[in-house]
Amino acid sequence: MADVASLGLYGLGTMGSALALNILDNGFALHVANRTPEVTERFRAEAGPLGAGLRVHDSLEAMAREMPAPRAIILMVPAGAPVDDAIERLCDALEAGDTIIDAGNTDFHDTRRRTAMVEARGLTFIGMGVSGGEEGARYGPSIMVGGTPAAYGKIKPVITAIAAKFEGEACADHLGPDGAGHFVKTVHNGIEYADMQMLAEAYGLMRYGGGMTPAEIGARFEAWDQGALKSYLVEISGKVLQAVDRETGHPAVDVILDSAGQKGTGRWTVIEALKMGQSASAIEAAVGARGWSSEKEARVAGEEILGTRRGAVEIAAETYEQALLAARIIAYAQGFRILGAASEEYDWALDFARIAEIWRAGCIIRSALLDDISEAFRGEMPQGALIFAPAFAARLRESLPALRAVVAAAVQAGHPVPAFSAALAWIDTMAQARGTTDLIQAQRDFFGRHGFVRLGGDAGSHGPWWE
Repeated sequence: MADVASLGLYGLGTMGSALALNILDNGFALHVANRTPEVTERFRAEAGPLGAGLRVHDSLEAMAREMPAPRAIILMVPAGAPVDDAIERLCDALEAGDTIIDAGNTDFHDTRRRTAMVEARGLTFIGMGVSGGEEGARYGPSIMVGGTPAAYGKIKPVITAIAAKFEGEACADHLGPDGAGHFVKTVHNGIEYADMQMLAEAYGLMRYGGGMTPAEIGARFEAWDQGALKSYLVEISGKVLQAVDRETGHPAVDVILDSAGQKGTGRWTVIEALKMGQSASAIEAAVGARGWSSEKEARVAGEEILGTRRGAVEIAAETYEQALLAARIIAYAQGFRILGAASEEYDWALDFARIAEIWRAGCIIRSALLDDISEAFRGEMPQGALIFAPAFAARLRESLPALRAVVAAAVQAGHPVPAFSAALAWIDTMAQARGTTDLIQAQRDFFGRHGFVRLGGDAGSHGPWWE
């Protein structure tokens, strides 16, 4: 196809190298460059027989000049200033009709800004979310593309070839303009945070409340991965918990400091949700839990000063399983609510069913639920809410008592379950026809004369305290 762009990739770190090998492995020619040429030469050697389709260059500018037009150059560099620097250098080296692709974990606001700037200079820009970690990048990630359809058309054969496949269908698509792809990837990561935290909370209850060993818990996760909880995260959690540290002979998790890192995408999800007036309570709880985990010294002191001790809990395996199912549905539902708000805010017209399909393979949150989520968005959905779709409402009615039992037992015994608790509080709120914000509105009117909407009346009413 004459209009298919020649492909370049700049940035041969862990993810960049893996994605480059994936491209070569699928039979596409590829130009590569890196900030340090010795890394480029090391990659040439790593490519081995795949190097027949490879051409290396000493610099980003040299690669851009020497590639045949039209060109599409993928940037696999750290988010922030390095991306802006690479874009500026490419804008001076490329020509009209060429495309710059940012495939990193990027704040979608930066993608929107860069799209406007790059396209004002006669080029096209794509913000591309890539999920699946190093293994996904090498053998098939989930790919979420934002940009113009014309720009995507020039690289679509490559993207669909290198993406993960679910029943033969590529887990990749063009989702909307400018920052749409990067925003969908951000929310994906937010859901990922919540799912990981919920699994960790279940593990903590079983271990410190139920006295189970990591290996026993891992075996239970392994069994759950054969049923409704089937997912990549449940699968790897089972493997992690059954692994043994070679140096000490102890369970591998026991030699790991209990302080979790984060790169910002979960936090971005929460920030954007709050900006749009949406609830991401389960995701926010997961982000907060990682933050609290970093305060190791304070937690050690707190255990001694406050004298709190974790008590025993007796919870059946099937109760844990159902609680996790309910909480996972809620986390997905909150994520799709955020996507819906952003789609309206930025006029993206996101296809939620298609997003669910893209996540069915290659990405970190792939799970058995995603087929059902895709079907739900194509069918009846009262209030446009996933939790009210008939199939999911039925599952929640069945599984919520288990989530309630787990949260109650954990709280009573002093085990922190922030994500489980937040998920339960949100779903309970969404199931109450009349809540308690009538008092909040009265308070606001009392101290600030903000007014309120009177039942059956107009906005701007005031209470008797102003008479």
